[in-house]
Amino acid sequence: MLRPVQDRVLVKIVGEIVKETKGGILIPETSRDYPQEAEVIAVGNGKVKKGKRVPVSLSVGDKVMVSHYAGTDVRVDGEHYLVIREDDILGTVD
Repeated sequence: MLRPVQDRVLVKIVGEIVKETKGGILIPETSRDYPQEAEVIAVGNGKVKKGKRVPVSLSVGDKVMVSHYAGTDVRVDGEHYLVIREDDILGTVD
C-alpha cells in the first residue's frame, strides 16, 4: 500500500467516473471529471512548520470532498486513488 508523506492524503474516489454523456458522446480520459466525494485511505505524518510537526487533521475512513482537478492520480494493485494535499480537501462529509 502507498503511504503518503507530510501533509498528503491518499483517497479513493467514491462514485462513478462519467465516461460518456447522456447523448452517448464518449469523453476522453484526459477530460473526465471525477466525483468530488472520496474516502481517506491513508494520511501522512504532517507538515513541519517552525520546527514543529503539525499532524494531518483527518483519519483513515473519513469521507471528504476534494477540489476538482486536485492531486495526482495513482494506481496501486489495479485500484485508482488520488494523492492530494490536505489543503485541497474542502471538508468532511457526515
